[in-house]
Amino acid sequence: MAKNPRWAGIGAKFAHLTAVHPCFGVKAHYKVARIHLPVAPRCNIQCNYCIRKLDKCEYRPGVAACIVNPEGAVKRLEAEIKSNPDLKVVGIAGPGDSLENPATFETLAIVKRRWPDLISCLSTNGLLAEEKADQLRKLGVRTVTITINAIDPKVGAKIYDWVRYKNKVYRGEEAARLLIEKQLRGVEALTEGGIVVKINTVLIPSINIEEIPKIAEEAAKRGASLMNIIPLIPLHRFSKLEGPSCGEMEMARAAAERYIPQFRLCKQCRADACGVPGLEGRKTRSTEYFHG
Repeated sequence: MAKNPRWAGIGAKFAHLTAVHPCFGVKAHYKVARIHLPVAPRCNIQCNYCIRKLDKCEYRPGVAACIVNPEGAVKRLEAEIKSNPDLKVVGIAGPGDSLENPATFETLAIVKRRWPDLISCLSTNGLLAEEKADQLRKLGVRTVTITINAIDPKVGAKIYDWVRYKNKVYRGEEAARLLIEKQLRGVEALTEGGIVVKINTVLIPSINIEEIPKIAEEAAKRGASLMNIIPLIPLHRFSKLEGPSCGEMEMARAAAERYIPQFRLCKQCRADACGVPGLEGRKTRSTEYFHG
């Protein structure tokens, strides 16, 4: 947990989430169900490891069986609430960037109005986090996960192909610098508004392993509460790279843990995942769920 007293108010909220959010606490991971609503197809950056895809079987981030509109998403959420008493968390995790899609905000508004006791959360690359922070707070979002893969723009330039911001496309170090600055300012803006922030980082051993403690330190300074280091899934431009070994994962987590607590149970879920993460294995019923 960040020691800066500026973020002291986040502590109690984070402690509560470890008990009720399956992506924050070990016990909740094996008891509490969550649902991801796939309402956000568009993305505003291109990561060199990412392929967004509609697929019924592939289990990874960026994949959903279909895209649904807010009304369809809420209909499926309503059905799941009736059948699953363990459902406590509703999230939006793509398959694009949540904050780039108006449907995200429409869906969250309906969830807040109809089910105010559910924990609303989302994941994002953070490009728009600063300017959307107040809107998310008003919509009752409890936690935001921001994926930060580098602090050094030279490293970021190897990870991001392009960044599109305010109708302009940036590339190379300029793109990475813009994204990193917006991500860190986004962490600060969200936590200032009382939203708990978790950092996801994709470990790419040949590229960003030295960045891991830097990311942890900078995120913690700005009030982030938890970090989740996940292994590279070799795809797209990084299809020939090797993912990290178990030893490299543990080394990275140990280095980051000097600055911020680590979450070690991530399943790298689909954008339409549903159920208790710790009980799912590598299969998910989400594809049947959204085809109903």
